[in-house]
Amino acid sequence: MAFLPTTIKEVRARGWDELDVILFTGDAYIDHPAFGAAVIGRLLEAEGYRVAIVPQPNWRDDLRDFKKLGTPRLFFAITGGAMDSMVNHYTANLRLRHDDAYTPGGQAGFRPDRTVTVYSQILKRLFPHTPVVVGGIEASLRRLTHYDYWEDKLHPSILCSSGADLLVYGMGDRTILEVARAMKNGYNAKLLRRIPQVAFRAEKSYLEKLDPEKTVRLHSFEVCQKSKEAFGENFAIIETLSNLLHPDKTLIEAVGDEWVVVTPPHSILTTEELDRSFDLPYERAPHPRYEGRGAIPAWEMIKHSVNMHRGCFGGCSFCTISAHQGKFIQSRSERSILAEVKRITEMSDFRGNLSDIGGPSANMYRMGGRDKSLCEKCRRPSCLHPKRCANLDNDHRPLLALYEKIRSTKGIKHAYIGSGIRYDLFDNSPYLQTVLKYHTSGRLKVAPEHTEDHVLHLMRKPPFALFEQLNEEFHAVCRREGLRYQLIPYFISSHPGCTERDMKALSERVLGKLHFTLEQVQDLTPTPMTLSSVMFYTGMNPYTRKPLFVARTQEEKRQQKSYFFRENTPSRMHNTQKPHRATPSRPAKKR
Repeated sequence: MAFLPTTIKEVRARGWDELDVILFTGDAYIDHPAFGAAVIGRLLEAEGYRVAIVPQPNWRDDLRDFKKLGTPRLFFAITGGAMDSMVNHYTANLRLRHDDAYTPGGQAGFRPDRTVTVYSQILKRLFPHTPVVVGGIEASLRRLTHYDYWEDKLHPSILCSSGADLLVYGMGDRTILEVARAMKNGYNAKLLRRIPQVAFRAEKSYLEKLDPEKTVRLHSFEVCQKSKEAFGENFAIIETLSNLLHPDKTLIEAVGDEWVVVTPPHSILTTEELDRSFDLPYERAPHPRYEGRGAIPAWEMIKHSVNMHRGCFGGCSFCTISAHQGKFIQSRSERSILAEVKRITEMSDFRGNLSDIGGPSANMYRMGGRDKSLCEKCRRPSCLHPKRCANLDNDHRPLLALYEKIRSTKGIKHAYIGSGIRYDLFDNSPYLQTVLKYHTSGRLKVAPEHTEDHVLHLMRKPPFALFEQLNEEFHAVCRREGLRYQLIPYFISSHPGCTERDMKALSERVLGKLHFTLEQVQDLTPTPMTLSSVMFYTGMNPYTRKPLFVARTQEEKRQQKSYFFRENTPSRMHNTQKPHRATPSRPAKKR
């Protein structure tokens, strides 16, 4: 095994005189399946393409980092990184962050705002005749007209601002290989425009070639600028179509005298396809170029963890997971997961503790509809809201059996669950007891998010009564097992529809009645392509058109958050009821 090359010296060491694809990323290069640039690079490499990665190029100087590897035979590829650059740079109250978890030493300043756009504009200027393909979460969630919280206005598709030739949205495992094949003899627009799960700009004459029965025309960018109702209508269409099991509609949206065309997504990956992405020969480490520059916080957090599936059917209004990874769960095989566990046990710094065996929602592994024919007809964005789908198979037994095999693996002392858990899936399963007994290091994290029903409804979260039930069951198990554990709930302030009165009610219920105290409260950041961001911008629910109160100003947002910081409030949030036995705890991960 070897890292993908990052310099011309490393390229020549492989005996290459030309590269097929050069990949630029806003993150440090960590060769691990948790980092999209590494996955895309390894998938292309496995198909025989010569790939190099340029991590965190300097965009401020003479642009030598963009020139150093020359011109690729096929295309340049760009990702902003594993985290949206604007969320990476700014807090919810628009203050500049002073650290970056995806950079050595946690140092800020190694990527620009709107990373994808900046990198793409530079490459199109330096290499005007070489195709540029953008992807990753930053590009994916900006593929059509979207609300930009940081400038408080609508932006057109990132294809228009960046000048990129093609956008791959969602998880690009299949699509990037199809793009490479289509470009094997040069840029072939006819072939590229047939690929599922891509977006591109087209002239009006191209629309005449589309099947009107399989085409949905959205309101133009200019119409959305004038009408918040039109923007809301667009979102409802986009979200509904993106959550179909077998989507077949092409979306088109006018921007000026051009059209942005978005082809339907691929069907979900099979277990075998997902395994292939995780089984590639990663070095499972940061590139040696970072030696002596300090630890990379994001790597330190995940290096002894295992991601078991993709996707989430929770459909939370503020979350981008289903918009990017999809609503339908794609699970790895036990073989692949256990093989990764074994590789982790062989790492030189592993001391027997897996930090996380989870996923976007830890306990959705292998869950889905019992009758797939019903899933094919479903248009709901969530399988859990407004109530759980009767067709959903939420059997935890396959996951519990896998947990047992992980615990039995030689070299494993503890296998913790650091990912969030959906407690509205528990029913009468022994899942909670198993997790507390074997997979909790002292703190169980869950996300009720609010207490008031009308706010929870807008968030697409379950009633708070379910959390209160969980709280009782949690302490019953702790008393029975003699565990001194803490239940850690997370809450969101300033969500559309939430007033100061609602925050006061939340504070009285959580801090007063339930005796929790503060540890972490998240002020809503409206991120592109989420229902919450659309409600924040439009001041209404796009599905009902009912107006909503929105805390827009920073002062209003600070006031809502202040209800968690009242006088004499301790500085941590956990239940103060005292169980029996002391157990070491570890810090909760950032969400």
